[in-house]
Amino acid sequence: MGDTMDGTRQRRRGNTRQRIQDIALELFAEQGYEKTSLREIAERLDVTKAALYYHFKTKEEILVSIFDDLAKPIEDLIEWGKDQPHTLETKQEIVRRYSEALVAAAPLYRFMQENQATVRELRIGETFKHRMLGIRDILIDPTADLVDQVRCVSAMFTMHAGMFVLQDLEGDPEAKRQAVLEVATDLVTQAHRGTGGSAARS
Repeated sequence: MGDTMDGTRQRRRGNTRQRIQDIALELFAEQGYEKTSLREIAERLDVTKAALYYHFKTKEEILVSIFDDLAKPIEDLIEWGKDQPHTLETKQEIVRRYSEALVAAAPLYRFMQENQATVRELRIGETFKHRMLGIRDILIDPTADLVDQVRCVSAMFTMHAGMFVLQDLEGDPEAKRQAVLEVATDLVTQAHRGTGGSAARS
């Protein structure tokens, strides 16, 4: 009985934490990080400031927690990719999974795009950069020439750009994601074949 009640309490806490994150991100996107107060977040949630403090003491804590939670699949992907053989299939799978992770984290990345000064001041900027470099290092072959290295980096930026540039275009969001994924996969495939060709000639 006690275990069940504890489990229910934990689930409730988890749900409240997620609601705080969702509402905070909405407000940050609507009016900017700097102009949003903890009081406004509490009011939108219809809870007391004390109840909000139970989970988060500052806006930065909320934003960092959002980043950590939404970016966790990317961290997991990097760890998975490090243990895989450096094959074309691995790289294509990295691109596919990265595309899906970006969709899940789209609200956060839109916020980061529109609040770059804030992101630079907080530790999430450095963490984001570190994760991008982690993906890059898995996609790029050490022996690849510069053009093929640029192709791999371009594949990543193609997926990032697809989130922001294509969102205002008409069309099915999933169809647009698949189109972006196809272009990114083509770039990684070209880069890998270029490296293979160089190795075969040497």
